[in-house]
Amino acid sequence: MAASYLIKNAKIVNENTVFNGDVLIEGEIIAKIATEITPTNDVTVIDAEGKYLIPGMIDDQVHFREPGLTHKANIGTESKAAIAGGITSFIEMPNTVPQATTQELLEDKFEIASKTSYANYSFMFGGTNDNLEELLKTNPKNVAGIKLFLGSSTGNMLVDNEEVLEKIFSSTDMIISVHCEDEQTIRNNTAKFKAEYGDDIPVKYHPIIRSEEACYLSSSKAIELAKKTGARLHVFHLSTAKEMELFRNDIPLEEKKITAEVCIHHLWFTDADYDKKGTHIKWNPAVKTANDRKALWEALLDDRIDVIATDHAPHTLEEKANVYTKAPSGGPLVQHAVIALFEKVKEGVISVEKVVEKMSHNPAKLFQVSKRGFIKEGYFADIVLVDPSSSWEVAKDNVLYKCGWSPFEGEEFSSKITHTFVNGVLMYDNGTFNEEVKGKRLLFDR
Repeated sequence: MAASYLIKNAKIVNENTVFNGDVLIEGEIIAKIATEITPTNDVTVIDAEGKYLIPGMIDDQVHFREPGLTHKANIGTESKAAIAGGITSFIEMPNTVPQATTQELLEDKFEIASKTSYANYSFMFGGTNDNLEELLKTNPKNVAGIKLFLGSSTGNMLVDNEEVLEKIFSSTDMIISVHCEDEQTIRNNTAKFKAEYGDDIPVKYHPIIRSEEACYLSSSKAIELAKKTGARLHVFHLSTAKEMELFRNDIPLEEKKITAEVCIHHLWFTDADYDKKGTHIKWNPAVKTANDRKALWEALLDDRIDVIATDHAPHTLEEKANVYTKAPSGGPLVQHAVIALFEKVKEGVISVEKVVEKMSHNPAKLFQVSKRGFIKEGYFADIVLVDPSSSWEVAKDNVLYKCGWSPFEGEEFSSKITHTFVNGVLMYDNGTFNEEVKGKRLLFDR
């Protein structure tokens, strides 16, 4: 018999309201939500006085590096860091080794996750220049979507054949998520800087090499193609002010055919941080100017941007220590993303209701995730308690990522995640993990 829990006196955040109340969990499900629930003998009571109860974050973009790159991370280690960070479901990208570009290789990843993932999981199928037939076999009910790289962030997954691209956009009803950076622009810019500096280009030039123009050229082209073909397009990790003009906020999310995502690092860092953080904040697309960051926040708050994600992409410190052209892009973020957003709540930049909308409700709506992303009776109990007045500093000894570091090291956060429930199981309790139980494969109401 699964355990029952009663969470008392919580500040429950759901669907644009915050209200004081109790939540009863029975088995995997949220059984009851009310202002006052009397505990029975067989229920474990958690007093949440002063804490927020939020739906677990659904992170629509992570790289957990398994199979093939497990010296950096694996599904077990990173999903554990995710639940400690209040992320209860993730959607992982296809650029592993081998890449998830056949149905068989995709199912191999689901098989690994079923045995090792502490959070709920799904994976994207990777489109290439020559796998349309395989791509069209993707099952929309139990696979999150299709991922296309329109910039060579990831080796040979670059889709640069325009005819193929149009065919993919025309042939599937599934969500096509895209990484947009124009390859030729980046190559030309890199060549210029290499001529001056060789391989040891100062990292502060990263946003000039992977420039606003590279981003805008690619994303505007993808959006044009989506409009022409009627494809359902989701543009990942936007990073420039200029791209914000490409998105709309005059219709509800459910009616949008073209949606937008922003990542934690583009909301937090700017190009002024390269001097101190170096390659630790080298991402593709690059962290850009303070003006770009300001425009991203504005678009997030006025609903041109629909979703906040992490693009969690760990590399070892040794790899990051290489010269510019050899230091890989990406960094680990799942443990600290939700808490970083709560810091912005404290600063008055964003409301707690808006945070929950962008990190939980909207990914659930956008991907049509079945019975998750909300605190509702009958939904899976994927819920998180956040103590908004418990400060702590991010340091090497409290980082849970396999790579052992965080771009937030030295940052003092004023909120802490105390409890994370996944499918009604208390998976994380004040630093203690339940390692006996695993997450579930996400299903989609399509």
